[in-house]
Amino acid sequence: MQGTVATFDAQTRTGVLLLDDGTELPFPARAFDASGLRLLRLGQRLRVETGPDGGVVRVTLPTMA
Repeated sequence: MQGTVATFDAQTRTGVLLLDDGTELPFPARAFDASGLRLLRLGQRLRVETGPDGGVVRVTLPTMA
């Protein structure tokens, strides 16, 4: 699944993604930390990985494996 960065707080490392269907999906700091990224910018496309409970466990660039 993919989405666009709607908000990102660099201090807390949390944010909200806007999915293609218009749904907002918040992500926690641990999902950003698992990405290996250092910063996100508004409007950036991300791939979203979710866990069994549906929570976001990792966000990455669509071009990353």
